Amino acid sequence: KLDHEIATAKEELGALKELWSQEKKALEIVNEKKGQLEKLRFAEEEADRKADFNKVAEIRYSAIPALEKEISDAEAALKGKEGRLLKEEVDETLIAEIVAKWTGVPVAKMLEGEAEKLLALESTLHTRVVGQEIAVEAVSEAIRRSRAGLSDPSRPMGAFLFVGPTGVGKTELAKALAKELFSQEEAMIRLDMSEYMEKHSVAKLIGSPPGYIGHDEGGQLTEAIRRRPYSVILLDEVEKAHPDVFNILLQIFDDGRITDSKGRTVNCKNALFIMTSNLGSEQLLKHKGELTKETVLSIVDPVIRSHFRPEFINRLDEILPFLPLQEKDMEQIVTIQLEQVKKRLTDKEISLEWSPEVLAHLAKEGYDPIFGARPLKRLIQQTVVNMLSSAILKGEIEAGDHIQLHFTENTLLYKKQTKTKEPIS
Repeated sequence: KLDHEIATAKEELGALKELWSQEKKALEIVNEKKGQLEKLRFAEEEADRKADFNKVAEIRYSAIPALEKEISDAEAALKGKEGRLLKEEVDETLIAEIVAKWTGVPVAKMLEGEAEKLLALESTLHTRVVGQEIAVEAVSEAIRRSRAGLSDPSRPMGAFLFVGPTGVGKTELAKALAKELFSQEEAMIRLDMSEYMEKHSVAKLIGSPPGYIGHDEGGQLTEAIRRRPYSVILLDEVEKAHPDVFNILLQIFDDGRITDSKGRTVNCKNALFIMTSNLGSEQLLKHKGELTKETVLSIVDPVIRSHFRPEFINRLDEILPFLPLQEKDMEQIVTIQLEQVKKRLTDKEISLEWSPEVLAHLAKEGYDPIFGARPLKRLIQQTVVNMLSSAILKGEIEAGDHIQLHFTENTLLYKKQTKTKEPIS
């Protein structure tokens, strides 16, 4: 199977090389004709100065138009080709792609029409984060304010505290924002604040003072932002950090900058800061009845205010409650998880579909109001992914197969069709 994949890749590479060679030859011909055109125009001017009007007429009305038509036809043929590998000129799109790749600055996003994307940001985020309308809407509004230039230019793009139980989408929303705002999930910088519980932890964030071990390495936070200024900074379980760490965060949220141990000023104005906390989760899970934004805030607000200092809370854009997941949300989460499995199988040329009974079974078995969506993810891995992985390794499922998941007699099974067809899920 591996030999087959290598052979297929070599064939594709050979075809691409041939296409590249043809385009290169065509471009060389066009450039050569353009050089000839310049020589003809020079010859025309030379003949004009010498009053050789017969030669001027021949060049001006015969040779030049004929050559211009050849160039025009050759360029039109090149432009008409789909999936071109070579470009005659470096345009703004190409520059934007390279800048975005090097720096993480979302220039390509701007060219693709960022305004439309920002206006539809909630819809995009909801495809990954389920049941958290309050948080998604608030974050989207803050980002639109920043992008429109109406937020405070001296502060970061945003500073939010996500509060709620585990497994309800706090980290997933941060990843989704990194993907939408900065083109890739790798633009999310994650720091586990349980590693910053000691007083000396501040040195880990901004770097050790001169003369101390690690001074040359720089701080984990300052170096990350300096290298990728356009990013989402996720400070996980922020309530566990030492109080001195919050003094650093106060400066960042207030001035949009911070000075590291080497005296360099790090600009934080293009970063989005998201802090997560499980404070108040126990009280939320015990609450009986409907949970609205006002109800949730009334439950978690006293806990938050008793833990965090007022000056820290005042510098946040908003405290956003994440509600415990409801049973009705689970089928949507199952669909998102299965779509990810489906995508991975598509890369192996295997298609996948599933019945409504499979969705209902996984949603019911994976629902846990205390631990959120994490048990569901484990359930899908232990049942669906493990089953399909074993079948692929045994050779029971191969490239070109179509797999149907179904639930029969309290057992999750699959059917295989060797003829590929369009998935209907």
